[in-house]
Amino acid sequence: MLIAFLVALFGFILLNVPIAFSLILTTVVLMMFMDSVSAEIITQSIVRGIDSFALMAIPFFVLAGEIMNVGGISKRIVFFAKALVGHVTGGLGYVTVLASMLFAGVSGSAIADTTAIGSILLPIMEQEGYDKKKSTALIVSAGTIGPIIPPSIPMIIFGVIGGVSIVKLFLGGIIPGVLIGLGLMVVWYFHAKKKGYRSDHKSSMKEVWASTKNAFWAILLPVIIMGGILSGVFTPTEAAVVAVVYALFVGFFGYKELKLHHLPEILITSSKSTAVVMLVCGAATAAGYMITTAQVPQLLAHTLLSISDNIMIVMLLINILLLLVGCVMDLTPALLIMGPILLPIVVDFGLDPIYFGVVMVVNLCIGLITPPVGNVLFVGCGLSKLSMKDLTPPVLGFIAVMISVLLLITYVPDLITFIPYAVSQ
Repeated sequence: MLIAFLVALFGFILLNVPIAFSLILTTVVLMMFMDSVSAEIITQSIVRGIDSFALMAIPFFVLAGEIMNVGGISKRIVFFAKALVGHVTGGLGYVTVLASMLFAGVSGSAIADTTAIGSILLPIMEQEGYDKKKSTALIVSAGTIGPIIPPSIPMIIFGVIGGVSIVKLFLGGIIPGVLIGLGLMVVWYFHAKKKGYRSDHKSSMKEVWASTKNAFWAILLPVIIMGGILSGVFTPTEAAVVAVVYALFVGFFGYKELKLHHLPEILITSSKSTAVVMLVCGAATAAGYMITTAQVPQLLAHTLLSISDNIMIVMLLINILLLLVGCVMDLTPALLIMGPILLPIVVDFGLDPIYFGVVMVVNLCIGLITPPVGNVLFVGCGLSKLSMKDLTPPVLGFIAVMISVLLLITYVPDLITFIPYAVSQ
């Protein structure tokens, strides 16, 4: 049954069948193997998959991200980061990483993060004489921090499918996200030294203060989101709604860059992105029902245990599996497919589902910049007008440091669990 599931799923994907329909067709194949084909079960499972209060956060965070891009919030975050670190050698690279980490605190989406930061910084980096390929590689790599530092759309999804605390998943992503950001800066440091990039003038305290004041409303948003969630004022879903209302207010009345004629395009773009995610969520729920019925997790667990019963080896094998899956599948469907399969296995080993959820999200975020299906890598190609072939070599160094952080958090779980459980005590 495990082989039938894998052959059907990846067979449909290789035939270029859209992910959601690949999942539905795989469900049908599993039903045929079990001689229990039922259109009613598939339909009910799809509806049940999207009928979730927690998942309502996704369209609102997507909408908030779009409003921020148009309303001038992302631009001010970039200029604020530039005032802080733009003066060091290769400073625009550090600005890229820092701005991505700050924007991650308000968007929760890698594509939104990369598009917002890259569209502003890449032309400036080209103008300053930075290597276009390496700069683009840094921008797309930093963009993957978006779903790791809270709030995070993938962690909302994992929280729903795993039945675990979304707030704790959010908090668990803080240290890994910061570690990845620092790791990217280290790689960029050696590149900047080698290329001998000139530094910008150091901002005076007056300029830093002016930039801080200008970006105040943008910087305040992640404080409101996480502060409200941690204090119990609102849930993650309600926080997403607050983010939309706040972004609208700041865009219209704070920075005054958002106009009424912008709203139709913002709503259409957000609706398209949300529709794709929700359809995949529903299809994955249907597939998950049959995966559980067919005992695929137990079969996979048996396969892993036949190799080793050492949890460190098992986690290494799981990480390798997810890295390979991330090369051929986008983050959301990979999370929805592999989450219900792997979570029971790690729980049986006594591992914390919060820990595993963060490890899984970080792992699959790496897949966002690995060919041939890395969606964020494609965004970088669009921004820079470079081909996938051009971008792949310069991004490998950043992928290596991200995998190093992945292994570190895998074998030092406290890096994930420390903040969630310290805050909850």
